[in-house]
Amino acid sequence: MTERQTATTGRPRDGSIDARALAATRELLVEAGFDGTTVQAVAKRSGLHTSAIYRRWPTRLDLIYDAAFADLPPGRVRPTGNLRNDLLRFLRAYVKTFETPAVRAAVPALIASGTALPSASRSPQAWVDRSVRPRFREILAAAPPGEVDPAVDPDDVFDLVLGVVLVRLLVPSEIRRPPRLDDTVDLLLRLLAP
Repeated sequence: MTERQTATTGRPRDGSIDARALAATRELLVEAGFDGTTVQAVAKRSGLHTSAIYRRWPTRLDLIYDAAFADLPPGRVRPTGNLRNDLLRFLRAYVKTFETPAVRAAVPALIASGTALPSASRSPQAWVDRSVRPRFREILAAAPPGEVDPAVDPDDVFDLVLGVVLVRLLVPSEIRRPPRLDDTVDLLLRLLAP
């Protein structure tokens, strides 16, 4: 075997399996709800074998979590240095994610299942890689000097943002007054100010 040739073992990995399983899971969440989104139903819908799904996701919750949050738009919000605009773009993208039908179906059931996060089989770094929390910290770090109090913990502020988003998702609109996102950003700016 030459240097350019490499030995391979087994069949090449089929990159379409993940996409098919995640798409089927999102469809089932919307059509059949959390309870109807079983690994067996996903396998049937996607045309995959259950073992192919379990090789990638050790639990049903892992699969549902990944399907709901596969591509969090706030992760694509890059800081520009304009703190108000960056926070507003981030918040809009975050709310938009939680308003998708699959996420609306998944989140209340994930919370009711006793955990908002799937199995502990993932490394802490895998969770950080999926989280948009680091992107939020980057937005605060890119703010012009003097706009963010260094004594304010960015993680505490992010938790407040998450709370705003979850209220919009979990509390029926008849009994809550959904804040305008501009108003929420104004409150965040007051909180962050030195």
